[in-house]
Amino acid sequence: MKILLLRFSSIGDIVLTSPVSRCLKKQLDAEVHFCTKRAFAPILLPNPHIARVFSFEKEVSEVVSDLKKERYDLVVDLHHNLRSLRTKLALGRPSRVFDKLNMEKWLLVNFKIDRLPRTHIVHRYLQTVAHLGVRYDGAGLDYFIPPDEEVRLADWSPLLKEGRYVAFVLGATHATKRLPVEKIAEICRQIDQPIALLGGKAEQGAADGIVGPNVVNLCGQLNLHQSASVVRQAGKVLTHDTGLMHIAAAFRKEIVSVWGNTVPAFGMYPFYPTGVDLNTSVEVSGLACRPCSKIGFARCPQGHFRCMNEISTAAIADRLKML
Repeated sequence: MKILLLRFSSIGDIVLTSPVSRCLKKQLDAEVHFCTKRAFAPILLPNPHIARVFSFEKEVSEVVSDLKKERYDLVVDLHHNLRSLRTKLALGRPSRVFDKLNMEKWLLVNFKIDRLPRTHIVHRYLQTVAHLGVRYDGAGLDYFIPPDEEVRLADWSPLLKEGRYVAFVLGATHATKRLPVEKIAEICRQIDQPIALLGGKAEQGAADGIVGPNVVNLCGQLNLHQSASVVRQAGKVLTHDTGLMHIAAAFRKEIVSVWGNTVPAFGMYPFYPTGVDLNTSVEVSGLACRPCSKIGFARCPQGHFRCMNEISTAAIADRLKML
């Protein structure tokens, strides 16, 4: 079979689709293709379970003519939006679509009525190909780093030795998913191990103000694969709800995940192989305003930002010491 997977963004969502491509390849010997935005293609290109990656800059129409030539046996829509619908209609091939549970999420965000199933999104992704006889293999997530993108830690700091530092992932697309800078600095002061700060250029300015004899600031200096390499070599990972959290789970790392306006109940907490759970979720429970969004905001809509301001930095530091 030749099967096309559609998932246009973002980092974490694409990593969470990796069991689908692996199970299709290994269980059906399917030829798996993937269509995504060009910015995310590097995540997929090293994946041995994916035969071909189609990517576009702005609109899927840039690659539709090439996709039509493939005459897919099945198109699996793991994005489920208007753009992916238009793509399926243009291809005119048999298709299956992922249920995003938008109504259930809307009820939880707006009325705090929890009708969400206690099912991780990975299993819901796999339900789209269950009719083919594909079953989850229990092997968790995949992430593949090209050999030339692996980071030599000694090139960045003598403090960083494999398995003996904390990778602190500062980045998250929306501000309401990130701890305030002063809390990040406070956590770093309470941890008596080397810490590698990870994030993009957007986090570089804030990270520059987080200093200490145990802090190595790598924000804005590494690409995604290089950041993943630093996560892979870490002893433990402290992270917000963001793409590198899922990459850390793919490497079976011990994780302390910090949750602000989003909640693990959305089904996108760190996903490990069957029988493995190395994640500790840290969140402020019982807030009437939480979750305030299934994605996030540039600032707290209530103005108080209690979901992050009331996080105990001591509890996070203590948990990291226990791991």
